Amino acid sequence: MKFALVGNQNSGKTTLFNRLTGAKQHVGNFPGVTVDRKDGVIKGHNDTLITDLPGIYSMSPYSSEEIVSRNFVLNEKPHAIINIVDVTNIERNLYLTMQLLEMNIPMVVALNMMDELTANGGGIDVNIMEQLLGVPVVPISAAKNEGIEELVEHAVHVAFYQERPVRQDLCDKTEHGGAVHRCLHGISHLIEDHAQQAELPLRFAVSKVVEGDKLIISRLALDKNEEEAMEHIVQQMEKERGLDRSAAIADMRFSFIQKLCDESVTKPTESREHIRSRRIDSFLTGKYTAIPAFIGIMGLVFWLTFNVIGAWLQGLLETGIDKLTELTDNALTKANVNDVIHSLVIDGIFAGVGSVLSFLPIIVTLFFFLSLLEDSGYIARVAFFMDKLLRKIGLSGRSIVPMLIGFGCSVPAVMATRTLPSERDRKMTILLTPFMSCTAKLPIYAFFVNAFFPKHGGLIMIGLYLLGILVGILAAYLYKGTLFRGEAVPFVMELPNYRMPGARNVIQLLWEKAKDFLQKAFSVILIATIAVWFLQSFDMHMNMVDDAENSILAKAAGIFAPIMKPIGLGDWRVLVSLVSGFMAKESVVSTLEILYSDSVASTMTSLSAASLLVFSLLYTPCVAAVASVKRELGRKWAAALVLWQCAIAWAAALVIRAILILMGVG
Repeated sequence: MKFALVGNQNSGKTTLFNRLTGAKQHVGNFPGVTVDRKDGVIKGHNDTLITDLPGIYSMSPYSSEEIVSRNFVLNEKPHAIINIVDVTNIERNLYLTMQLLEMNIPMVVALNMMDELTANGGGIDVNIMEQLLGVPVVPISAAKNEGIEELVEHAVHVAFYQERPVRQDLCDKTEHGGAVHRCLHGISHLIEDHAQQAELPLRFAVSKVVEGDKLIISRLALDKNEEEAMEHIVQQMEKERGLDRSAAIADMRFSFIQKLCDESVTKPTESREHIRSRRIDSFLTGKYTAIPAFIGIMGLVFWLTFNVIGAWLQGLLETGIDKLTELTDNALTKANVNDVIHSLVIDGIFAGVGSVLSFLPIIVTLFFFLSLLEDSGYIARVAFFMDKLLRKIGLSGRSIVPMLIGFGCSVPAVMATRTLPSERDRKMTILLTPFMSCTAKLPIYAFFVNAFFPKHGGLIMIGLYLLGILVGILAAYLYKGTLFRGEAVPFVMELPNYRMPGARNVIQLLWEKAKDFLQKAFSVILIATIAVWFLQSFDMHMNMVDDAENSILAKAAGIFAPIMKPIGLGDWRVLVSLVSGFMAKESVVSTLEILYSDSVASTMTSLSAASLLVFSLLYTPCVAAVASVKRELGRKWAAALVLWQCAIAWAAALVIRAILILMGVG
């Protein structure tokens, strides 16, 4: 059996999916966490498959994720729908429920966060709600794992027996149902055969036709006379009702929702969580305090990560890696292992992969703090108060979510743009996301800061992140006036209550990031490390060289080195490290460790290190991110992005180098 898990954004859908399947999908206290469908098997029911669909507010195709969800339900034809409803915002959530009922698919409604509702004196008469909706209704708390077994039992039952919603004519139950009722029935008779041929639920198709849904109207393949008759019926309804077509349908649904809530829902008093959230927001989202508070919070996070906690943990791990390298080196020497193999293990694998592994504590520490901010609900506030600023560069506050995700990794950030309703905003956000410095670049920053600027680590880190944002803003102004003229779509976002971060969510996110980093270290970076060691150890005749200047790598990279000379990076070894960074940004550090026989700090100057930091910040994202852009926008956009980012990085490094020379930095 096949189930679809459908609900509003931030309604606890992914948490419920994890409870049902035992999966460990990322959970966040802000809208837009799920941007693609995810599949899993319900625990204890091996013959079931449940699909977690992107969070949506309606079945109208306003954004990419709504199209994904609607097309799945229409085309994949699940045996049943599990509709998750956030009872703390029940009226808004039930609007989607009304549309799902029209699809005539077996369904069960899961009333999530019941613990919060009852804790504040609220309640729901489940029996009355079931009677009015015509489907099973199950109160649950996904976060506390309450009511999940009962929900599964009902879902399997309605799917097995194909219990479809009891079709109640909602028009007859509303105050203004007459005109809309006649309109729906008139169009129903007109398109009935077409809906059957198009394999569309009749009532759903009728509602969408009245709303003017072009995708559904096109799918019905009506002839010109039928379209004219249909339009005449709708216009007559608008005249009688005094509302346009979409507003009339929405009013019909909300009138029924109001009746439903009046009869079955006991409203809670204002919750403690909401009161607390309002008090905190008076400062964190205040007109004059929001931006300074955000800068202060992020500054504290970076300081603790790079100067205190993360730095201390990194020191411990570096000591351990050095001891292990020494033991391995001695063991290989005593075993009289071949010099080539000895060099590969110590100068290649341990020098390359080991140097990258030492930055794992930095990444884990940073994500620990970021996960606290996300799970508490603060990230949603950032999107809210950044809306005004983003509008000045042609974007809405909704774009901040993919950009914030971009500080973690560009791949999910590009995917997160699917939540944007405007194609213009989506493309523009995708092109800006790589300017947000991903965590894969942290080893590069930490390596050069520790080597050249140890006393100013936190300040330089903050400066790099701010520089990326500043360049992104300048690029946005350029895009707004050229490629993407026009204004961003209006931004509406519901701010969730502040919640104490869940230990389970935080630990899960840290484990995912650590696992991803380790997998990359022992796969892509290991392969790149071995390749770099081989190419810098042998010449064109496959003879091992004493001087890397005579190696295959030096000869090949030397051809392109003059391009980087104006920005102080004309050394072929630097160029090779940047090329390896296209596979994985962490490889920049491992490659440099292999190629420089002496320490990098004794060979490069502070001026060159600064140029390399700026270039690494802004040049092309990794191959995985470029592949994501290609998947979303196409090959031409992806290729243009690579060239554009490299050009910007080169220009920015040149400017920074000139400024530092004028300041007397050598």
